[in-house]
Amino acid sequence: MSHSDVRRWEYKTLRPPRDETKKEAEDPQAALNAHGDDGWELVETIDYTNGGTKFLVFKRPAAVAGSANEE
Repeated sequence: MSHSDVRRWEYKTLRPPRDETKKEAEDPQAALNAHGDDGWELVETIDYTNGGTKFLVFKRPAAVAGSANEE
């Protein structure tokens, strides 16, 4: 497999809104849909030890310099 055949990814994290109790305060559906519209796919959640979500992790294919996918 050549170097150019390897799939490249870029990653993004989102911290869900929290209230004083450190629990999720809002449904993140709108933010999830906005990231999905931009080509991001939710792939993982990183949780606190005692519950609650610390980060939502997204990925999408990275643009390759000089490719037809660039705008």
